[in-house]
Amino acid sequence: HVHAVSPERDRLEIRFPVVAGYRTELPEEKPSAVFTDDHVLELNPALVGPTITHNAGIIGEGIDLTIDRLEKVRAATLLYHLTKRLVETKFRDPGETVKLFLFGRLKAITAQWLATCLRCTGDTYPAQLMYQELADMACNRITSAITQSFIGEKPVKALLDPYNPAGSSSHINFTTSKAARWQTDSRKCHINWVVLDSDWEAEFCRIAEAESRLIAYVKNQGLGLEIPYRYGSRSRAYIPDFIVLIDDGRGPEDPLRLIVEIKGIHGEDAKDKRQTVESYWLPGVNRLGAYGRWAFLELQDPFTMRQDFAHYIKEAAAKGQKGYGKTDG
Repeated sequence: HVHAVSPERDRLEIRFPVVAGYRTELPEEKPSAVFTDDHVLELNPALVGPTITHNAGIIGEGIDLTIDRLEKVRAATLLYHLTKRLVETKFRDPGETVKLFLFGRLKAITAQWLATCLRCTGDTYPAQLMYQELADMACNRITSAITQSFIGEKPVKALLDPYNPAGSSSHINFTTSKAARWQTDSRKCHINWVVLDSDWEAEFCRIAEAESRLIAYVKNQGLGLEIPYRYGSRSRAYIPDFIVLIDDGRGPEDPLRLIVEIKGIHGEDAKDKRQTVESYWLPGVNRLGAYGRWAFLELQDPFTMRQDFAHYIKEAAAKGQKGYGKTDG
């Protein structure tokens, strides 16, 4: 039975906003973008799916259906199609007319993305971006780069769940049959157990409880912290591993609230998660102000986890902690 037991429950309680979505006033005059490795999209058979289908009838010889026709799609046609999708889905609200005056500038940004951030492996073609699901993945990457370029000038607003705007670690109360558990230090966490998904998480619990600047921590299981994001055309929810409260030099009354991902997040889906955290969730939540200062940390190497965590906290304290990446507020 996992529940709150620490007598220091009030001091160790961790509150967080329940975000339902984001609102971004993207620039209309001169949008720009700075692309990084996280904006790269790799088309491969695992992402795209099979490119050859054998069609056999009841009578007669079967034939192989391929997508070779896509190889012949002109680069200019693909650029037009992708820019059109970007303008129609990312730069207008429902009911608004298409902002055609943005087409020229967004076309240049899209061309830059195609030239620097699109990779094709395993007999895939750039023109497969003509398919809506893949086109939306590309548009998400391009829009994220534009949003990151204008954070501070065009602030991101986090839209809270109107019926349940805030969550708390005090609400954790569930049972589990998992045998892998970590019994927490009641001075660092008011939840009696951390239910482990890996040995790495057990190691992080040990490291966290030994860190002098740590005020409190909690595993995000049964907690309800979900970060909404889009993967292609679909809406999904990213559930990070831990929330940690750190004294980064501003005292325990104004701690840094650190979202910690253990083992790292990889692959194309992972890039969308990380971009959403950095480009939307963090700026939007930090701008609210009512839920304190938030940042994000990935710990990808189990052999350097302790050093990486300690280094991050040291750097945060030295800089007065301005958050992970660019944030508002």
